[in-house]
Amino acid sequence: MFEKRYYYLIKIQYLGYRFHGWQKQPDVKTLHLMIDRTLKYILGDTRFKTLGAGRTDAMVSANEAALELFIYNNPIDDFDSFLDLFNHNLPQDIRALSINEVDKTFNIIQDSKVKEYHYVFSQGQKNHPFCAPILTTILEPLNIDLMKEGAKLFEGSHYYKTYCYKATDKGEYHRTIEHCKIVDNDIYKANFFPQESYVFIVRGKGFMRNQIRLMMGCLIKLGRGEVTLDYIKESLKEDSKEVMDYIAPASGLILHKLDFE
Repeated sequence: MFEKRYYYLIKIQYLGYRFHGWQKQPDVKTLHLMIDRTLKYILGDTRFKTLGAGRTDAMVSANEAALELFIYNNPIDDFDSFLDLFNHNLPQDIRALSINEVDKTFNIIQDSKVKEYHYVFSQGQKNHPFCAPILTTILEPLNIDLMKEGAKLFEGSHYYKTYCYKATDKGEYHRTIEHCKIVDNDIYKANFFPQESYVFIVRGKGFMRNQIRLMMGCLIKLGRGEVTLDYIKESLKEDSKEVMDYIAPASGLILHKLDFE
């Protein structure tokens, strides 16, 4: 029997602090598991499948992420009602933002997309525990001005093998970062936040495993005086043998925005 398939792009946001990342894994709570479980409940006997636009690690959050929903035979007639029902049944730390129909040529994994990541952090003091899900506390004082200089060095086309977790000799490490900077935080606010905090903003098309956190780790080491600006410059050259040994904590990382071209 011929089955007609319908395609939808759903934008979501989530607080990743209590999840073991996006990808389904045995015996642990993941975002993909909870989303599929909710869809199974609200769609009943309707057959469906979901694919994510990318896998976030444990404790990483998203202000805007995306998944593709494939539904067989029974299309969604009312998008507003679907979103209301979906959100009513999702856990409180996951929210669906929008749903749009796409055609069969759309491929959420292969289609070109630009991701903007934010890494939120503070330095020099212990923060309120409520900060922990989205803001990393670096207890030592950091040279923020020097870190801002270092962040700009990552901008452009470089060889990022140093900033790929468990890199091999077979990977493609030439990548382009369109936008990279550290700014004073006026994006994420709460009355329990420290008076001063910062956001490391990175925008580009393709990122490798733990790349943002390894870049942030390097900038933290720069701010501590453990590496120099010249170290960063050398680490981005094709003949670099450096391996970044410090991965910044996951809970400060947020997938801020996802645009399909």
